[in-house]
Amino acid sequence: MRELASHVWPRGAERGGAGELMLGGVDVRDLAQEFGTPLFVLDEADVRSRARAFRDAYADAGASWVFYAAKAFLSVAVARWVHEEGLGIDVASGGELAVAMRAGVPGEALLMHGNNKSMAEVQMAVEYGVGRIVIDSFEEIARVAEAAAQAGVVQQVLVRATVGVEAHTHEYIATAHEDQKFGLSASGGAVEEAVRRIAKLPSLTLVGLHSHIGSQIFDAAGFEVAAARVVALAQRIYDEQGIEIEELNLGGGMGIAYLDSDDPLDVQEMAGQIGDIVAKACAEYGITAPRLAFEPGRAIVGPAGVTLYEVGTIKPVELDHGQVRTYVSVDGGMSDNIRTALYGADYTITLASRVSEAEPMLCRVVGKHCESGDVVVRDAWLPGDLAPGDLLAVAATGAYCRSMASNYNYLPRPAVVAVADGGAREIVRRETVEDLLGLDVAT
Repeated sequence: MRELASHVWPRGAERGGAGELMLGGVDVRDLAQEFGTPLFVLDEADVRSRARAFRDAYADAGASWVFYAAKAFLSVAVARWVHEEGLGIDVASGGELAVAMRAGVPGEALLMHGNNKSMAEVQMAVEYGVGRIVIDSFEEIARVAEAAAQAGVVQQVLVRATVGVEAHTHEYIATAHEDQKFGLSASGGAVEEAVRRIAKLPSLTLVGLHSHIGSQIFDAAGFEVAAARVVALAQRIYDEQGIEIEELNLGGGMGIAYLDSDDPLDVQEMAGQIGDIVAKACAEYGITAPRLAFEPGRAIVGPAGVTLYEVGTIKPVELDHGQVRTYVSVDGGMSDNIRTALYGADYTITLASRVSEAEPMLCRVVGKHCESGDVVVRDAWLPGDLAPGDLLAVAATGAYCRSMASNYNYLPRPAVVAVADGGAREIVRRETVEDLLGLDVAT
């Protein structure tokens, strides 16, 4: 129970002499005392090193751009980290764009997604000089063209193609099969029609095609099928319209280890395989390989994050046949990590504040919300002497936890703290009850 699997926990995680968890050289007990719990902790050196690894590996595979997928988690500090390490940023809303702008990320290093971008968001992106906007519908062609014409610029765009590939992932995060909200069908002529319309508009220029097959993907098999179909689509567009596809963005979706048993591909290996797949597909169709782009998010920030909770109530519940399940309630829950309730996600959890030689007990770690589905970790082995006041740490929570957090039951959202070289600083402050009441306009 004390061991920290190196592929699950942040690279700077280790145990101190008393069994306490150390992150980036900082004792989590000190973090909890100074910043409170629940608390998101990000290992800055880990985020930066993973950003560099993706930059270098995918450049070797032929990528001209690696965009950090901001939806995984974004703050001004994180935007600066990844940009300083040579990555662009993929934003999907006016709010995410505003954070990137506040961080000083230049427009040409940004790409904008979204299946229903408002005119205000499109205008904001065009006026800031966002380098690429991904067209997700016929309506967006008109919106982006109008905004670009008003600004007196020619906007670079990509067309998002759904290629009929279902990644081996949860149905809610598989995004390239036909029956879903993203993109235009690659098989029914919709992409070709979008390209045809874009070519007629002087305020737009097509630079490429985009495909994203899903999230939490552990191998390159899905990319192989997707790449072949997108390359075939590019060939059809050239044959029919004489328009050459210069850039192919294959999205993100590279998975991470949440459990010791998870075994995602190494970054270099995944990049190399995808690069080879695209080169082979282009060779088969006799076309010049386009520039490549990718959008990792979870794989950069996910493993670098840990959530700290304080144990509150411990409740043994007798089940059939004399079995006992111990419910361990913590001071957060589905408001700071909805993924277990939403996706049935699994996590690794450990006692973080002390050492224990007690025999392990099978626990269900739950939150404090008014939902029976408010589960943090469904099945966890924790020490039998676990007590109120102990600290628990959940690994691999850097992605899609704070960014999907809510105020359910009017719980303020936790702070985010960055640790590096033995020091800690708050990069997103904890919400207060005053913040929540400040939105209520009743008199």
